[in-house]
Parts: sequence; C-alpha cells; structure tokens
Amino acid sequence: MFKFSWKRLGIAAGLSLSLVAAGCGGGSEDDSADNGGDEGSEGGAIGEGKEIELAYVEWDTEVASTHVIGKVLEDQGYDVTLTPLDNAVMWEAVANGEADGMVAAWLPATHASQYEEYGEDVVELGVNLEGAKIGLVVPTYMDVESIEDLSDEAGQTITGIEPGAGVVGAAEESLEDYANLDGWEVQTSSSGAMATELGSAIENEEEIIVTGWSPHWKFQKYDLKYLEDPQGTFGEAETIETMVRQGLEEDLPNAYQILDQFEWESADIESVMLEVSEGASPEDAAATWVEENQDKVDSWLEGIE
Repeated sequence: MFKFSWKRLGIAAGLSLSLVAAGCGGGSEDDSADNGGDEGSEGGAIGEGKEIELAYVEWDTEVASTHVIGKVLEDQGYDVTLTPLDNAVMWEAVANGEADGMVAAWLPATHASQYEEYGEDVVELGVNLEGAKIGLVVPTYMDVESIEDLSDEAGQTITGIEPGAGVVGAAEESLEDYANLDGWEVQTSSSGAMATELGSAIENEEEIIVTGWSPHWKFQKYDLKYLEDPQGTFGEAETIETMVRQGLEEDLPNAYQILDQFEWESADIESVMLEVSEGASPEDAAATWVEENQDKVDSWLEGIE
C-alpha cells in the first residue's frame, strides 16, 4: 500500500505507532507480495504480513477502538500501523488512499463538515458503535436535571476541553440558547485537564459541570448524568462509523471484511478506556480486552478464509 506521507501532511513521523505483525517469521515475503490479495494460505495467517494502516484522532474512544481492531488484524497476520492525526487530516488520508481506513467517524454531527468534504471519496462500512452522545455532564449528587435548571452552580462555569472541539462549540452555543446561562462561561482546557478537575471535584463532593461525551471511561469510574437539553443544542445521539479507502475490498478483502464486521457496545469500549486511564498502555489494554472477549472477536472474523 502507499506509505503514509508525513512530509506532505506536515505531521511528525514520531506520531506513528506500529504494531509488529504476529506470525510473519522470516519467510515468504515473496508469497505476500505476489498474492495480490490477503487470502490465507493453507496453515498460514490470512494477513501473511501484508501492510494495513489505520488512522485515528487522539480521543480516548478512538485510541481504544483503533488499538483493539488493530490488535485483531495483527493477530490475523497483518503488519499494522496505527497513525494518530487531526480530524480533518484523518478523513483526508482515508479519502486520498494514504491510510487504509478508520473506525473513528462520529456522525451525523461531530464530523459533519469532514463528511461533507470527503464523504464521496471514502467507502462507508457502517456503524461500529451506537449511542454516542455529547452534552453537559454533572455528578449525580448535584440537584439539577436540566440545563434550564442551572443558576449559579459551579461558579457559573462549564469546564470544557480543547478549544474548537465540537462539544465545546455546542457548550458555547448553549450560553446563547438558554437565557438562564447569561453571564456563564465555558472554560477551555484539555480532555485530560477536564478529567482531572472532574475527579477532584467528585472527591470533595463539589459542584462541577463539564463538557461530556460518551462512550468515555468517566462513566465507568464515576456516578454521572447528562443534563437534559430541551433546546436541542447538543443534538441527538450519534453513531461512530467505519470508513475505508476506495479499493481496499479488492486489495485486502479479508481485512475489509473484518473492518466491515467490527462492532461493539459502550461498555466494551469504556472498559478499555478505563484501563488506559489507570495506566495501562493502549496496546496492553487492547490485548487484554481481545483475550477476554474472544466470542465477540470471533463474530468480527466470521466468514474469513
């Protein structure tokens, strides 16, 4: 496949995270090069050391999902490269064929502009996770159920993440949509800083309102709730979808089928995210999940020859 052009995209080469292919050994590079596809040989792994590159945006969700599907592909014999990129560059890379695919498309709202620009140039494999959501999130001990209920909680401050994030933009828009939020502010920081402030507030049972999204490990670790959004500022529930480059089905039909069959639930991805948040590497957390959920992995491999 076309190797990723770091110079053209202006991305540091050190960002690329490679998974060393299992079972490649020292043999039959010629077999994998001459085959033209990824059909398995008798007694061999289906990938036979063929290269596949998946792009992802460095959100906790996409770190988890990409490393899990990357581990599954690695276990099937592929030489897997996982490449973290900015949102727009991730979509561009798949659309241009410089990356083979991604499992990180948030639709219809979060990646609406990227889908509008690149959607016709990628192959849509459908939903890999249902029920993704963004909104304002508070600890369950706070006596507030709706954005309309807010008055002076948490010093009239919403703790956000990175400037420019979709959920931050929606939070800023909510200050305009809800008259009771006059005088409030959205304090931007980073995803990690937000999580740290949330944990500290909960430890001291203090009020805090954060820009939240799910799936996210914080819902596994803490008792949290979304505030109702009667104005609909944060939109409806979203899905996370899989997109691949044109031609992947012909070039790597088995990898294409695995990516097409990849789907799981919020509890699955949140368990991986929680393990990473507690210090495990994404590679180790992914390997643990794959080992402990072989039945689900087998469903992604169904029909592979």
